[in-house]
Amino acid sequence: MDVLHYPGDCSSHHPCAVTIGAYDGVHTGHRLVIERVKRVAAEQGLASAVVTFDRHPASVVRPETAPKLLTDLDQKLELLSGTGVDIALVVRFDRERSEEPAEDFVREVLVGCLDTKAVVVGHDFHFGHKRLGNVPMLQDMGAELGFDVTGIRLFSDGLDRDPISSTRIRSLLAEGAVGEAASLLGRPHQVRGMVAHGDERGRQLGFPTANVSLPESIALPADGVYAGWYQRPDGIRLPAAISLGRRPTFYRDSGLLLLEAYILDFDGDLYDEPARVEFVAHLRGQARFESAHALVEQMGRDVATTRQVLGRSAPG
Repeated sequence: MDVLHYPGDCSSHHPCAVTIGAYDGVHTGHRLVIERVKRVAAEQGLASAVVTFDRHPASVVRPETAPKLLTDLDQKLELLSGTGVDIALVVRFDRERSEEPAEDFVREVLVGCLDTKAVVVGHDFHFGHKRLGNVPMLQDMGAELGFDVTGIRLFSDGLDRDPISSTRIRSLLAEGAVGEAASLLGRPHQVRGMVAHGDERGRQLGFPTANVSLPESIALPADGVYAGWYQRPDGIRLPAAISLGRRPTFYRDSGLLLLEAYILDFDGDLYDEPARVEFVAHLRGQARFESAHALVEQMGRDVATTRQVLGRSAPG
């Protein structure tokens, strides 16, 4: 996949079939739209392209209520590459862009930059200043500028429920429903950060953990204990019992939010390395225990459950 940037090196040198959006999470609904774009591109001899943004538009337009992100830009581009799309055009979204008329975006980005011949978007797609751009407007401009427009219904999960959307996935994560979120994402929810030094309390308790420092902009599941995977920089994935919370046994309500991953059957130094943590199953909520001993006993049960969930037997 070619990654292009606007403004900058945006010329694709080939007419394109295009879809447009934040594409946060690159979930199963997004990928169905991309498959439609790829099919249109193949039928018309075009390159397939996704036009997305270097940040979520809401972070500029309404920063006080902007959603937490399911993926940062690097992860989004990795996932887009995995769809087989030919081009990802990353548009810088700043205050000036937020005030750009929708018509200018069409002329400059879609036509001027990508030589767009076909557009596929959701039927309720809106864009441009004050979200005045929509499918009918795109169709009118397409008739003038030489591209076709298809507005498609958003995809559901087949269970007669709301359409698959990034908003719905964030709500599931906020409930701790990481399994259901994974079914809509098409993979476990993954967060990325650096392993930081902590107070080594886990080591004192017999369960040393990797404390993963995360950007504030990333969406996290509800506080609780999860079974999941810890991925090292070399790509090796290790089974882990994951605690996300404020350690109420020791800090009551004053603790900082921490993500701590106890990696099963591992003994090594992880400090200052990048980590990727995947949430597979919710085991229990955060709880305050009457003693460190009671907490250690529960941690042992959490590890045993994690082994069962992930299909990992204890070493002989």
